[in-house]
Amino acid sequence: MAHTVEKIGGTSMSRLNELRDTLFVGTRKGEALYNRIFVVSAFGGITNLLLEHKKTGDPGVYARYADADTDHGWHDSLAQVSDAMGKAHREVLEHPLDIAQADSFVAERIEGTRNCLIDLQRLCSYGHFQLSEHLLQVREMLSGLGEAHSAFVAATLLQRAGVNARFVDLTGWRMPGDVSLDERISGALTDLDVSGEMPIVTGYAQCAEGLMREFDRGYSEVTFSRMAALTGAKEAIIHKEFHLSSADPGIVGEGVARKLGHTNYDVADQMSNMGMEAIHPKAAKTLRQADVPLRVTNAFEPEDPGTLIDDKPAEAPAVEMVTGLDIIALELFEQDMVGVKGYDAKVLEVLTRHNVRIVSKNSNANTITHYVDSSLKVMRRVESDLAKAYPNADVSARPLAMASVIGRDLAGLSVLTHGLQALAEAGLYALGASQGPRNVDVQFILERDALEPAITALHGALVEQGETPLPKAA
Repeated sequence: MAHTVEKIGGTSMSRLNELRDTLFVGTRKGEALYNRIFVVSAFGGITNLLLEHKKTGDPGVYARYADADTDHGWHDSLAQVSDAMGKAHREVLEHPLDIAQADSFVAERIEGTRNCLIDLQRLCSYGHFQLSEHLLQVREMLSGLGEAHSAFVAATLLQRAGVNARFVDLTGWRMPGDVSLDERISGALTDLDVSGEMPIVTGYAQCAEGLMREFDRGYSEVTFSRMAALTGAKEAIIHKEFHLSSADPGIVGEGVARKLGHTNYDVADQMSNMGMEAIHPKAAKTLRQADVPLRVTNAFEPEDPGTLIDDKPAEAPAVEMVTGLDIIALELFEQDMVGVKGYDAKVLEVLTRHNVRIVSKNSNANTITHYVDSSLKVMRRVESDLAKAYPNADVSARPLAMASVIGRDLAGLSVLTHGLQALAEAGLYALGASQGPRNVDVQFILERDALEPAITALHGALVEQGETPLPKAA
């Protein structure tokens, strides 16, 4: 089948009416509209309200439902979700009938969810049933609400524009749940003719495996990649609000950052580690194994080919990207650890239990430092647990930042040396720096307020210095 499978993120979905005039329709007519399957995320901010805020950790419906101390506080959160969904589709739908249909869809899903959660609470009031045993299923059900809403609204909008769009619901709403991911996808696409229909598919797919268990909020990319592999797509495309560039244009300046154009999955993995995910590593693996090329484009510039991601190595060593993120340095110091094998096993167990993502790690004879992507609120709990596990150790958590220089091949470029020089010339001080033997990234640890100036300095020295790569070390 000469078709593509294309994914649209939540922030872009919030500009759905603009996407109609560019990506979905634009100048296309007739057959040119089709042979495209779209997998969509929830409208921007909705999943935060359903689960918890991805960055701040502020509780949503799931977090309040899971917390017995808040009792019925989740009812208010669910009402807030309903209001936010209504606001989201009113901003993109124009026809009164379309708005009424979307309102009805939201009301049916929200009230169905509310009744289900009430029934579960009632069931778990008996000693034979424990709510904790069902929380993963609750999280799965809540996740699907956002994608079902956005997919329904997108299909409705496109139908009004004359497109033969079809809402494809993979969320398992009122359907049997004991099917695999492949069965869920294949069953939903059985009677579709992509040559004359435009499927708008939910990014969340309910399945026996439980996508949230392994991928949590990366599930939409897993659905997207598996669908591309199963259907033999000629290309998998991720549409973002921006091009993959050598740096954030908002930091280094418009016209200064360069579109990547071509890179490989190794760079994509490093980007994911720095919190600017091009694609989930497991989703990328699915595409690689199925030999489906991946392309990342700007959703609002459909004429631009964007950036191709494949397995090809770089033709020559070069810096491709400078990026960064806020981190917390979790430091454990204890002289008793000298010569003890596996001393940090408990640290890793605590971080895993609190769902803290490790970005990087550094250790010496008596100190282990984990650089993590988390909130200070969560890290206070981590510190408390570690203080109990290591009563003779000094445990501290300090807000810092990490700037990363990334490329398919940095061998021989002395990026670590040039980077430190660039930071010093900009009046910045690196608290730490490291480079692994694979030569795909170099990391610089800085104070938080130095991150953006550091990205600007590193980009200027390592990317803007010319089209040619840095001179190789002698």
